[in-house]
Amino acid sequence: MNAIITASELAEELAGPRPPVLLDVRWQLGGPNLRPEYDNAHLPGAVFVDLDAELAGPAGAAGRHPLPDPETFGAAMRAAGVSADRPVVVYDGGLNWAAARAWWLLSWSGHPSVRVLDGGLAAWDGPVTADLPDPEPGTFTPAPGALPLLDADGAAALARGGLLLDARAAERYRGDVEPIDPVGGHIPGAVSAPTTENVTASGHFRSAAELADRFKALGATGDTEVGVYCGSGVSGAHQVLALAVAGIPAALYVGSWSEWSRDGSRPVATGPDPQ
Repeated sequence: MNAIITASELAEELAGPRPPVLLDVRWQLGGPNLRPEYDNAHLPGAVFVDLDAELAGPAGAAGRHPLPDPETFGAAMRAAGVSADRPVVVYDGGLNWAAARAWWLLSWSGHPSVRVLDGGLAAWDGPVTADLPDPEPGTFTPAPGALPLLDADGAAALARGGLLLDARAAERYRGDVEPIDPVGGHIPGAVSAPTTENVTASGHFRSAAELADRFKALGATGDTEVGVYCGSGVSGAHQVLALAVAGIPAALYVGSWSEWSRDGSRPVATGPDPQ
């Protein structure tokens, strides 16, 4: 099953006999909670999910958005109406980073049918509402491990022996600027692959063929083990999603640069080359 769904496909499924559960994951890096925007207008039936509180654990040594406690995450998903036997569609404002984090976390936790609305709310031309839903509680119980996961040591090893993609902006990869984390630069051996290049100017994902060509040019061949990291495991999830659309499995280093850069014993490379 494709990991993304178009607005027209979603409209058709919502009108069908078995509509998916809708999760609204609007979020902005370093900004205020976007719950007020959800309260003002959202897809009918969609439940708001707070990325910082429900799709991540407390910030600390493990990074700015470490994995959430499975019990906390499972309770939040059940409260939103998520069950393993009902498909889920997640969306955000259009960037799809937050939606991809929800997609990755649910998929990693064993949910068999999760898709991201391609283009997010900006692509939706159907009805919206301010009415708050009252979903029937779901039954989903996380079973972590359905997708590959990297820790810091695993990311370092993959950078040496496979392909580790850095999904952040190129200037952060080079170390020219670092607006958030303690140190600028990248994991030695990682390849710069800004996640913004996965989408078109309209914010929709590039075709599977285009994405496959992009990742092949970066070194993802059929026998290459691939991993991804970013700042804190959010835009990196978008890269893993794009790789999935291209038919390439990839592991996510959730702690990402926000964990790596807090450990002074970890090496840091700068400049445009992997090193």
